[in-house]
Amino acid sequence: MFAYIRFESFGVLVMDGKVDRLFHSNLVLIAALNEETGIGLTISEFKQYLPDSVFLVVDGNSSDNTAHVAASLGAKVVYQTGRGKGNALSQGLQHIGSTIDYVILTDADYTYPAVFVPKMLQILYDDPRIGMVCGNRFNSHFGLKGMADLFYFGNRALAFAHNMLNGINLRDPLTGLRVVRSEILKKWKPKSESFDIEVELNHVVERQGYHIMEIPISYRSRIGEKKLKPKHGFEIFRRMLTESI
Repeated sequence: MFAYIRFESFGVLVMDGKVDRLFHSNLVLIAALNEETGIGLTISEFKQYLPDSVFLVVDGNSSDNTAHVAASLGAKVVYQTGRGKGNALSQGLQHIGSTIDYVILTDADYTYPAVFVPKMLQILYDDPRIGMVCGNRFNSHFGLKGMADLFYFGNRALAFAHNMLNGINLRDPLTGLRVVRSEILKKWKPKSESFDIEVELNHVVERQGYHIMEIPISYRSRIGEKKLKPKHGFEIFRRMLTESI
């Protein structure tokens, strides 16, 4: 039960005593490529809030020490056989164990604060109608310092197109921070190979009869080289068109 847990302002979950099983049956799945400067901070912070979770890093055959840093912090590392974020996450889904109830998706660049994840987990635990909780970066707490102007306006344009074309009304449909019920992901065979994976996942959740909920989160400037390029916006838009048919 949750008699020992309370919510504080801005969505932070504070635990006063006994921790429920909710925090012991999770997989944190991270796709990474040359993220040695950010992966350690990311895993360390998530471990503070989810100390008993399983951590899985799908490494895209990095040329730096990404895999070594992740393994040194206790994460299981598997090496990607293909290319692209979507391909990496698809490979990671094959490692969801039978005891995993929830899968946390986050990026390896330390942009998404882990402090919001416990609240996201509890929302899923409390309401079986919700299949996925997403972190919404575009809220009153969000500042442009965490994202270059070009990518900010690109995100907003794609969000508008997503809601118009696909009928799934989300403020931040491309967010990289998500908590998803494992049974949804176990049934999913992703088609997306790249950064269009989030668009496809939104539809997968809805088509399985679940609702999607967003909560406001903060967002930090990434550590390391940005992988998302303007050209990927066209791939994302093409995925929106495909999913709208």
